[in-house]
Amino acid sequence: MASAPLVAVTGAEGFIGSHLTEALVASGHRVRAMAQYNSFSSYGWLETLAPEVLAEVEIVLGDVRDPGSVRGLVTGAETVYHLAALIAIPYSYQAPHSYVDTNVTGTLNVLEAVRHLEIPRLVHTSTSETYGTAQTVPITEDHPINTQSPYAASKAGGDRLADSYHASFETPVVTLRPFNTFGPRQSMRAVIPTVIGQVASGSREITLGDLRPTRDFTFVADTAQAFIAVGTAPADAVVGRTFNAGTGGEISVGDLVRLIGKVMEADLDVSEDEQRIRPAASEVMRLVADASRLRAATGWAPGHDLEQGLARTVEFFRDPANLARYKTDIYNI
Repeated sequence: MASAPLVAVTGAEGFIGSHLTEALVASGHRVRAMAQYNSFSSYGWLETLAPEVLAEVEIVLGDVRDPGSVRGLVTGAETVYHLAALIAIPYSYQAPHSYVDTNVTGTLNVLEAVRHLEIPRLVHTSTSETYGTAQTVPITEDHPINTQSPYAASKAGGDRLADSYHASFETPVVTLRPFNTFGPRQSMRAVIPTVIGQVASGSREITLGDLRPTRDFTFVADTAQAFIAVGTAPADAVVGRTFNAGTGGEISVGDLVRLIGKVMEADLDVSEDEQRIRPAASEVMRLVADASRLRAATGWAPGHDLEQGLARTVEFFRDPANLARYKTDIYNI
């Protein structure tokens, strides 16, 4: 009997990466998962996966900023899922060099390893933030790139490198551009866990940034399936292309808070906190996806609506063991 195909995942210890790792194992893959090296020998969210899942996962500590780490990770893999990134937009105002090191140079290291080792498929992760505030809606992959934060600029830099490697070297790369993913294990740097975490901790006075922006929220299990869809589709359907992953729906932050209050059966009083508000020209006011290209190429479609996803996320944060991992009483930059 042939062994299960080996895939490699960068950023596997993170929010989406850990869910993707689970989903890959469930779909019959062996996973070599990179967690960022740290002196605590922490594997991040991978440590919370079920033993039967971890039995199919080889965890290695490394860093995408180091070419040797990346080469060792991807050797022998049939597909590489590149998710490692610095993600927090507010921190990118303070440490832009770090974002270039990880999101641009790290991506270059992955591309070089995939190219020279002739890996059959690389799935590169982009972000809807590269579009900036929507100029036309819904946003298709042909929407202009308009980076309004150092984070977005660094991700766009990685995207352009991926495109260039396909054009220059025929590197078999496909770019997935998820819109706002949410769900269990997400960082408190994102709005949904920020609200749910505060409520789960007993607060009814919620502090947030700007309440006006709208976002297209996709449940994390659906985003994971989008990655697998582009990672396993026939090459001629996806390689060399960029795909949006989103629901096509949008909701304002203010209305989102009200919906979370409904799901959690809590009356919430919301106030704006100035330190949570982005610089005016940096705030992306509207994002809503057109994912028809992804659907046509792979058949992918989201399996959860917003309220269903919120209910599962609330269940996660209401578990005291999970909530204890978070700092709900401070602004997590």
